[in-house]
Amino acid sequence: MKESAGLFKILSVDKRIEIIELLKKEPTSVNALADALRITQSAVSQHLRVLKAAGLVKDERQGYWIYYSLNKDSLEKCRQRLNRVCTCGCSGEKVNVKRACKAT
Repeated sequence: MKESAGLFKILSVDKRIEIIELLKKEPTSVNALADALRITQSAVSQHLRVLKAAGLVKDERQGYWIYYSLNKDSLEKCRQRLNRVCTCGCSGEKVNVKRACKAT
């Protein structure tokens, strides 16, 4: 349970979700992420450090630059864990939320 709570805490920051969305497209440098997100390089680095510590992001040095990409295996495990938390029984499928979730 603590593992799921930690994951929710990590993903509770909008900028981290935005970083994940950007990294879905291609490996990206801190500078490019900072430009796309309109935040400082320092802020991007801090978010990447948290995502990397959680195993969601990995890095690779290419010459002078470091490019960040998603750790797809780890992200898939997190998706599965979050799906287990879902109480509506949708298993992550795209369904009409009002019909699927009894809480609505």
